[in-house]
Amino acid sequence: MRRFGRMGPNLAPIGQGTWYIDRGDRATAIAALRRGLDLGLTHIDTAEMYGDAEPLVAEAIAGRRDEVFLVSKVLPSNASRRGTIAACERSLARLGTDRLDCYLLHWRGHYQLAETVAAFEDLVAAGKILSWGVSNFDAGDLRELHRLAGDGKIACNQVLYHLHERAIEHAVIPWCEAHGVAVTAYSPFGHDEFPSPRSEAGRRLQRIADDHGATPRQVALAFLTRRRSVFAIPKAGNPLHAADNAAAMVLRLGEDEIAAIDQACPLGPEPASLPML
Repeated sequence: MRRFGRMGPNLAPIGQGTWYIDRGDRATAIAALRRGLDLGLTHIDTAEMYGDAEPLVAEAIAGRRDEVFLVSKVLPSNASRRGTIAACERSLARLGTDRLDCYLLHWRGHYQLAETVAAFEDLVAAGKILSWGVSNFDAGDLRELHRLAGDGKIACNQVLYHLHERAIEHAVIPWCEAHGVAVTAYSPFGHDEFPSPRSEAGRRLQRIADDHGATPRQVALAFLTRRRSVFAIPKAGNPLHAADNAAAMVLRLGEDEIAAIDQACPLGPEPASLPML
């Protein structure tokens, strides 16, 4: 367990993502989320953009709302002061709950950040959200938002982070750690980019996994969450996948293993702009 940002609750380092979860069998997806909850994966992330994911999550957490750290996101096209509040109320209705534990701006759009922040603060005052944050913000965006909102307001920044996309290690993670902001890694297995078993990276992951009685994906999750500021939200397509993700929480990598993964999946140069999906 680790604190989610400066003021948040203690959460497991692994949570549950829901992007595309509505495209498979509904009953299996609900069972996967419930199995994750049983195993301590209480951080569930969704968004208004994710199609039917919010109603699916509502069914999965029915009767268990108080166990869940529930996160959703507002689309930039809805992120005016009035639009953010209306979008949040729609998400609450779809999720069957009276509050979100954290509400995020999905990515930066054309509305002024001041409008979105004002809406977030209105929602906090009304008890409809307990905290707020952002997604897909680079260090420069975070600095601008911090100047606007003040210290201790930004709960988290949700960003793309996997073994072949480590750009956030250059500036985003250091900024977040310096300001008490949680980092949430989405798509931690990559979007069809997980190292092939035939690649050098894949072979190294397998050797490390064999040494721990684990799987390569568990090793990847352990590597990505090796810093206490970082949380990961892999999607699980079925209950077995949820259990596999949960088992990564007890895996501790040695310094030599971390170095081996770092060599096989190098950080690379800092990009001109933050990668995102």
